[in-house]
This record gives sequence, structure tokens and C-alpha cells, in this order.
Amino acid sequence: MKHPRRKDEREFPFAAEFRFYEELNDFLKPEQRKRTVVYRFAGHPGIKDPIEAMGVPHVEVDLIVVNGESVGFDYQLQDGDRVAVYPVFESFDVAPAVKLREKPLRKIAFVVDVNLGRLARLLRLLGFDALFSNAYADDEIVRISEEQDRIVLTRDRRLLHAKAVTHGYWVRSVWPRRQVDEVVRRFDLAGQIQPFSRCADCNGRIEPVSKEAIADRLEPKTKKYYDAFYRCPECGKIYWEGSHVDKLRERFKGVL
Repeated sequence: MKHPRRKDEREFPFAAEFRFYEELNDFLKPEQRKRTVVYRFAGHPGIKDPIEAMGVPHVEVDLIVVNGESVGFDYQLQDGDRVAVYPVFESFDVAPAVKLREKPLRKIAFVVDVNLGRLARLLRLLGFDALFSNAYADDEIVRISEEQDRIVLTRDRRLLHAKAVTHGYWVRSVWPRRQVDEVVRRFDLAGQIQPFSRCADCNGRIEPVSKEAIADRLEPKTKKYYDAFYRCPECGKIYWEGSHVDKLRERFKGVL
């Protein structure tokens, strides 16, 4: 005697097995993490659709292996497929596997969402190009990312599901200092840090300026004890290597 098929099996007659690796498990339901998940479907959807349906943003994925062979996002899922999904390998060469993006993440420039203002400031202090504004709406962040090839940093997973976003990262920690460590590790940035080369306020690149040119803007003690100064050409803010610089170096000694 044949058993009647369940409703979901009638509506979705095909099944594939998915396994997500490393930090991609952060996006899955607890019962789906670090194990094989059966995904039921009808027709032959592009493989990006089930990956995002399970909660994993496409920008967090850099390698998909189906039945032992790497595939692109245009691969159409087949009944019985066994799928392994891996995160972005910025510090690991996965060639000759199929990379899922035409442009690599070697141009390090960020656009940071409104929940990560302190992270943006700390990234600037390390010398990284990080656009940020409290006025940015999600659609504006997506537009900036697309037009300027910037990596989206966000605490909002939904933002990374936008089709136009090709490079992005969901920041796990809620603590700014840990967030910096996260981003530096994720994008393999330790060798690209240039401390105090950008303005923490506006993101402009600071330049040396003579003491005489800014003497009227200096406090008497600053003028007396310091001789080397820098100025941001964008907003005009003045910088010098005071005791605060030593404090910042101590704060960042783990990544410098």
C-alpha cells in the first residue's frame, strides 16, 4: 500500500541538500546550523534563491560547490543536488573554483550604515575610506555601494539582500572595538592599516601643514609644545601628535 504524499511534497516535489560553512551559520535558524538541511522546491530555481530564502545574504557567499563541482549564482538547482556553501575567502586563494563576483574586494572602501557610526570613525582612524552619515537611508547606501564600488558594512541583514549590493558584510559584534577587529580580520586588512592618515570626522585625507599657517587656531600650550601639524583639506580640522595618539595606539595595538 502506497503512503499518500505530504502536502509540501506535492507542491514542492524536488529536494536538495544544503550545508553551510563557518560564519554563514550565523544567518541560519539554530536547528539548521552546522548540519545538512533539506530544501524542497519546484521547477529549477537559480541557486541564489534558496540560499537567500534560508537567510544567507548573497554577498556573504564566495564559493558554491554542487555535487563536487563549483558553480556560479546562475546555476539552476536540480533534484537530488548536494550543495556546499562557503563564505568569502578574502585571505585564501580558492582558484580555480568559480568566484561569484567579477570584481575582487581589493579596493578597500566602505559605506557604513547608520547603526555603525562609531565603527566608521575607528576605521577612519586606521586609515580606511569609510563613508558614513546619520542621514543615509538604506536605498542610498545601496546606491553609493553600487556607484562607488564600496563594501557595505551593516547590522541590518536585510540590507545585504539587495540585488545591487555585490560586496558587503554583516557585522556580528555590537561593541565598536570588537567590530574593528572583525572587519580587519574579515577583509585581511592588517597589512593595509595607515593610522591617522584620515580625518575621523569627515573621512578626508589629512595633509601636513606648517605651524605658521595655522598658528592663529592653536591654543597657547599646543603652540608651545608641538611643532608638527596636519590639516584635513575637506573640513579644516587640525591634528597633532599629542598624548591622545599614544592612547589610540594602545587601544589599537591588537591590529597595528
